[in-house]
Amino acid sequence: MAQRWRMPYETRKPRPYDRAGLDRIALAYVGRYATTRAKLADYLRRKLREHGWAGEGPAPVDAIVDRMRELRYVDDESFARSRADSLSRRGYGGRRIAAALAAAGIDRDVAADAAPDEEQAEAAAIAFARRKRIGPFATGTVDRESRNRALAAMLRAGHNPAIARRIIDLDPSLDGTELDDWP
Repeated sequence: MAQRWRMPYETRKPRPYDRAGLDRIALAYVGRYATTRAKLADYLRRKLREHGWAGEGPAPVDAIVDRMRELRYVDDESFARSRADSLSRRGYGGRRIAAALAAAGIDRDVAADAAPDEEQAEAAAIAFARRKRIGPFATGTVDRESRNRALAAMLRAGHNPAIARRIIDLDPSLDGTELDDWP
């Protein structure tokens, strides 16, 4: 039998945050997630919309975010490098990496510094082709339609069209070891 004396969760009003409460949830968030200044500010604003503000004046979201940055709990540059390296290892290209960093609220200059160079872009394209079993890693026969699908997949992953075409057009009989010193 259910406990009837408890108020259902949906009807309870959440307590509004004061400065200390906002500091607590910001610290908990940066302690749990690697984040950017923009994502932390969005999170705090969303929590304020859900719970409300009990303090005097406007909520000090920007001041809290700046404080977390001064304490080095939030570092956009290291986040951008880490995210770019992670996406590059998974086989994503420069455009996809730039889009992911922009979605995380990273400044364009910081994102440009974290972007992979030409050698890393080629390594990411090869990793993507290996993971998706396309290009020289394809099994079976490759007709024009499957080649176009593979090329489209590489372009959606953010790879340079010239690099994608070169990889797609490689001979499927290669076992992958020849790609180690590929130009």
